[in-house]
Amino acid sequence: MTSFRLGGLPLRRLFAAVLFSAAGCVSAQATEGISVFPDPNRIVAVGGSITEIVYALGEEKRLVARDSTSVYPEAAFSLPDVGYMRALSPEGVLSVKPNAILALQGSGPKEAVDVLKKASVPYIEVPDEFGHQGILDKISVVGKAIGADAKAAELAAKVDADLKAAEALTAGIPERKRILFVLSVQDGKILGSGSNTAADGIIRLAGGVNAIEGFEGYRQLSDESIITAKPDLILMMNRGGSEDHAATEAQLFSLPAIQSTPAGEQRRFVRMGGAYLLGFGPRTADAVRDLAVALYGDAIKQ
Repeated sequence: MTSFRLGGLPLRRLFAAVLFSAAGCVSAQATEGISVFPDPNRIVAVGGSITEIVYALGEEKRLVARDSTSVYPEAAFSLPDVGYMRALSPEGVLSVKPNAILALQGSGPKEAVDVLKKASVPYIEVPDEFGHQGILDKISVVGKAIGADAKAAELAAKVDADLKAAEALTAGIPERKRILFVLSVQDGKILGSGSNTAADGIIRLAGGVNAIEGFEGYRQLSDESIITAKPDLILMMNRGGSEDHAATEAQLFSLPAIQSTPAGEQRRFVRMGGAYLLGFGPRTADAVRDLAVALYGDAIKQ
């Protein structure tokens, strides 16, 4: 008999996940299009910024699990890890018997998310827009979902003020620095960021210009495109303690294409924590401020 698979799991196991029902869960039909959880007391948070927001709201007691991108605050590590947000297993998520799933837009794979949305556990997807207003909207959606609207409004107001202050630091800069965000370097090839990415968003908020144009998302860059981009600074993110950061930097600046750029000639390089730099959550204003200082130093208005 043929065994069919969907998203890496046998169908019979996925059907079992769909049929899973914790006590007190509402029907699948009743959960479609909801914006408030009927019972927000056993939540799985999928997406690092989602987990950060729940903690910032003081509602962490509602969480029963997190995904592997949820690395802040440190207290979140005490929660069970249901896996990487883009490689979810329905059985893994449902194994902690949640009453609610709060997931960042872009979670996947699609097949797994489709199964979770059809399960008897309410599922709310949180938009992920890479800009000032996108962060405020994210806080609002999370707060409403878990019944903490007032706390969310207070947090959003604080984050809004912090972001405005951070963006004001570079408002008077006449000549903007060109930034090349490098996601990875493998076999002498650079994977860089185009538009409509978290990297592009943070560069803009910090008063910089994304040196790469002409495409959305992340793509392997040709030597010609790197030289033409003329970046003034190269930006990367930390991937964790297992990576040899010094070796990666040395590898990067050994590439002829990088050496031919202003960033390569001056060895201008900044590395920041991935969740901090690209999370677009409550700490983003601090990340914007740190990146702005790295870009412009004493030229910015303190």
